[in-house]
Amino acid sequence: MTDRYADGMAVRRRVLGDAHVDRAEAAKTAFDDPFQTMITESAWGTVWAGDAITLRERSMLTLALLAATGNFEEIPMHIRATARTGASRNDIAEAFQHVAIYAGVPRANHALKLAKQTFAEMDAEEASQ
Repeated sequence: MTDRYADGMAVRRRVLGDAHVDRAEAAKTAFDDPFQTMITESAWGTVWAGDAITLRERSMLTLALLAATGNFEEIPMHIRATARTGASRNDIAEAFQHVAIYAGVPRANHALKLAKQTFAEMDAEEASQ
């Protein structure tokens, strides 16, 4: 295991939570292990582990980029991560407003829909605890 992998796994757990990472690791196979290693080292061990900007800012950038590029399937996961990165619901709404202006209203609208659904699920989970 490389230092970048170990650093990446630590950041990944900090941002996404142990339960999410444990599920992802349990689902990993020999087929996707090289890909998962690359993501852990590159995305989490390099980009997310950097100290130039905060995890809050990284969350906002990630959500805006996911929405702007139409990669909607990862938005709920990153919305959930904001509970650990410090990005507020208002921060996310502001990020999606930027998406509307610079990448298109339909993408921002769909991202907001996903965020609202995910926040409702998070609120229900919190209320049931």
